[in-house]
Amino acid sequence: MGWLATWEAFVKTVELGSMAAAARRLDCSRAQVSKQLAELEAAFGVRLVERTTRKLHVTPAGEVFYQQALRVLAQLKETELAVQHVVDTPTGILRITASIAFGRLHIAPLLPRFAVDYPQVQCELVLTDRALDLVDEKFDLALRLTDAPPDNAVARKLAVIERRICASPAYLARRGVPRSPDELAHHDCFAYLGARTESDWTLRSPSGALATVPVRGKFQISHLDGILDAVLGGHGLAILPTYVCGALLAHGELVAVLADHEPVTSFGRHVYATYPASRVHLPKLRVFLAALERAFTPVPPWERA
Repeated sequence: MGWLATWEAFVKTVELGSMAAAARRLDCSRAQVSKQLAELEAAFGVRLVERTTRKLHVTPAGEVFYQQALRVLAQLKETELAVQHVVDTPTGILRITASIAFGRLHIAPLLPRFAVDYPQVQCELVLTDRALDLVDEKFDLALRLTDAPPDNAVARKLAVIERRICASPAYLARRGVPRSPDELAHHDCFAYLGARTESDWTLRSPSGALATVPVRGKFQISHLDGILDAVLGGHGLAILPTYVCGALLAHGELVAVLADHEPVTSFGRHVYATYPASRVHLPKLRVFLAALERAFTPVPPWERA
C-alpha cells in the first residue's frame, strides 16, 4: 500500500499549510514529502498544489482530490478498526481436552458461565485419559496432570494436587482403621488397572522414610471415577487425588487414613494448562486461560473449606 503514504502526505500538507509542517507531523523529511507529492501529481497527470516561496496553494484539482482522499482515508481507518475488533474479539471454536475425572469435576462446570461471558466462542471439551497430540488433533488447550509438561507446548501451572488414602466410614466401621502402612496389606485396596497399574503403594512418613506395601483387592478398575464409586460404596481403600476427594472428605462422605503419610505415586502432582505456541495470541484462548486462573488460583476449589 505504497500509495497510502503519498495520500497521507498530501492531506497533511493541505491541512497544515506546508510541506515542512506535514513532514514534522509524519516524522519524515521535507524532501520526502515533496517527492511524494511529485509522485502523486505524476500519477494523476495534473498539478495538485502550486508552490511559491512563501505559501502553498491548492489547485481546483487538488481540492477535489483532497475531499476524496479525506473520505477514503477515513474509510480505511474504519476498516482497520473493524478488522482489529474482530481480531481482538474472542470468537470461533475452542477445543479443550482434559482427563475424564478432572474435566468432569472442574472444567465442565466452568463452561456455562464462560458461554454467557463469551457468546461468540463455542467450546468443545473432550474428556479422555489418553494424552492427545494437540497439533495433530487440532486442540487449542489441554489440561494435563503431570510433573513434566510436553516440551513442544507452552505450559502454565494452575494448581498442586495432593493425594490421600481414603475409605468410606462404613468400610472402616466394618474392617477397622489401618494404623500403619503395614496394615494396608490386610485391607481391600484399589490399584489403578491399566498401563500404569500400581499394585504396590509407597508412602512417605513424616520423617521422610519411604515404606512400600503390596496391596490387593477383590477387583480393580481402570478409571478414577469407577474407583471413587467403589470406595464410596464401602468396598475398599484407594489413593485419591484431592481434586476428587477434597469435598467428600470435608463433608464426611470419605475418611482419610494414615493422614500423616504422603502417598508417592507415578501420577503428576500439578495441573498444567498446555497449548501450542501457535495459539498463544488467540483471543479465545487468552480469555479461557484467564477463566482458569480465576477458578484455580490462588487456591484451587477442592482446597477451599
